[in-house]
Amino acid sequence: MDRGTVGSAHRGRLLVEVREQGPSAVVTPAGELDHHTADLLREPLEGCLADGYTRLVVDCSRLEFCDSTGLNVLLGARLKADAQGGGVHLVGMRPVVARVFEITGAEAVFTVHETLEAALAD
Repeated sequence: MDRGTVGSAHRGRLLVEVREQGPSAVVTPAGELDHHTADLLREPLEGCLADGYTRLVVDCSRLEFCDSTGLNVLLGARLKADAQGGGVHLVGMRPVVARVFEITGAEAVFTVHETLEAALAD
């Protein structure tokens, strides 16, 4: 991702938009994140890390569903960002998505924010 550019990708039930916001890459998945669409999120997250963004903000406010495959994509990005001295921040999770994180205990390893503004200010 070039700094300052906006990118997006779409496959079936998931649209992923990526944009730069200061030192952060903001990744916004919209739709259903599952084993059929997980690569559509994995690729831009890994691309952001490869481009030097170690602080990823994933805006989940438009995410309608997330299964264990989607959770694993986010966990993998978190591990890679942590290894580079950064992190993954999650924003605006809907109850149905938050429940997956609660059940698995994954919410304990992410920084979760109510709003995008709060995540970017942290």
